[in-house]
Amino acid sequence: MTNEQDMVKTGSRTACVIGSGFGGMALAMRLQSAGIATTVIEGRDKPGGRAYFWERDGFTFDGGPTVVTDPDCLKELWALSGHDMAEDVELMPVRPFYRLNWPDGTNFDYSNDEAQLNSEIAKLDPADVAGYAQFLEYSAGVYEEGYVKLGTVPFLDFKSMIKAAPALVKKQAWRSVYSMVSSFVKSEKLREALSFHTLLVGGNPMKTSAIYALIHKLEKDGGVWWTRGGTNRLIAGMIRHFERLGGTMIVGDPVVQVHCIGTRATEVETASGRREKFHAVASNADIMHSYRDLLKGSARGAEYAAKLKRKSFSPGLFVVHFGLEGSWPGIPHHMILFGPRYKGLLEDIYDNGVLPADFSIYLHHPTVTDPSMAPPGKSTFYALVPVAHMGKLAVDWDEVGPVLEKRVLDEVGRRLIPDIHDRIVTKFHYAPKDFASDLNAHLGSAFSLEPVLTQSAWFRGHNRDDVIDNFYLVGAGTHPGAGIPGVVGSAKATAGLMIEDLAR
Repeated sequence: MTNEQDMVKTGSRTACVIGSGFGGMALAMRLQSAGIATTVIEGRDKPGGRAYFWERDGFTFDGGPTVVTDPDCLKELWALSGHDMAEDVELMPVRPFYRLNWPDGTNFDYSNDEAQLNSEIAKLDPADVAGYAQFLEYSAGVYEEGYVKLGTVPFLDFKSMIKAAPALVKKQAWRSVYSMVSSFVKSEKLREALSFHTLLVGGNPMKTSAIYALIHKLEKDGGVWWTRGGTNRLIAGMIRHFERLGGTMIVGDPVVQVHCIGTRATEVETASGRREKFHAVASNADIMHSYRDLLKGSARGAEYAAKLKRKSFSPGLFVVHFGLEGSWPGIPHHMILFGPRYKGLLEDIYDNGVLPADFSIYLHHPTVTDPSMAPPGKSTFYALVPVAHMGKLAVDWDEVGPVLEKRVLDEVGRRLIPDIHDRIVTKFHYAPKDFASDLNAHLGSAFSLEPVLTQSAWFRGHNRDDVIDNFYLVGAGTHPGAGIPGVVGSAKATAGLMIEDLAR
């Protein structure tokens, strides 16, 4: 079916997208571009989901993802209607992609400049340069199989999983990313450098399928980017284009129930009492919230929520946002400050459910790329540490938060900014309980279902529900998973189903 035929057949159809995160907005843009009258309903006072933002004392603090990869998957959303993303969004290249730093003072600058990267590898262990080349070849292979071929394909039945299995088996998908990396390189620091990426989508490098090694190839080919003004400006640009196409945004009125008759979703009800009928409903909300709460009036909601409760969810995050006096040209945009442990720390977070004495920090310093994020002569930062989710770590975050905040700032001070406490202009932290209350995130998880092999593709939430035939999912809880390329990919898979179903 051509796009024009799509437009003719879907012209009188309506759809609702619950939630305005990256997945929700990408889906809404695709539906509206296909001529489906689409309404996005966002419960919070600002759109963006995890890409929320705060403005305090002249500083802009992004709440969510800070790493933009595969910009082509975003540009495609504008190209669907003959537009250019540059009309609404300015992407700025980030170099190095990350600086990795260990407690012994070793730095490793990670980028897609092959000569420079090989030089960095040689500093750790010259023998690993050849091993890295083999790893890159492997990463390219799983990128092709896992991202290009399967990343935007819905897995609605087990047959589709069986069809994909031979390629996944050939790539040893049952092995972990860390295990696969270790088969190519010997330096422990390099093993950490090439496996930490899974943490950016909620996965334990020691358990997450080796398929996720594709992230390395994704970054190498597409680069790492920043949106001028913050990641929130990417969401703002998506909304601007969605509304340009005639889409409707409702903000600050949370959906409280999706009403169903039999196996059809019929109406969406919000907290204000608004009720509206739609031909199709898609949820970009947390997957447990979608089934347990939004579908509470249907047997399907309770039944699938009970299944979800037995699954493993990714960890929570503890994020310290802070604005400092002074500028820091020597601190790159993205840093990973590794702690003294790697495997043991991951076990504490994912398995043991304790709050360890040590931690690794992801430090975000956007003002080195984009000074507009802070007042003149000042700098915006956030320091993020993964922590066990609330189902495993039952602490009072009101009590623990201020203590952990100080420990995190002390460590950043010890390693990078000695007088950090004297320079702080403003600061606040965001803990798992905030993810739970603000985002309805089950257990305060930051990335929804844990991305292990047994919770991937068909084993993840389906892009179209199995029972309610006009209820769809988009975002981290459905295939292919978390991260901007992941949820934008989920939007492509879900939009394909919705456009086809609504054209009938």
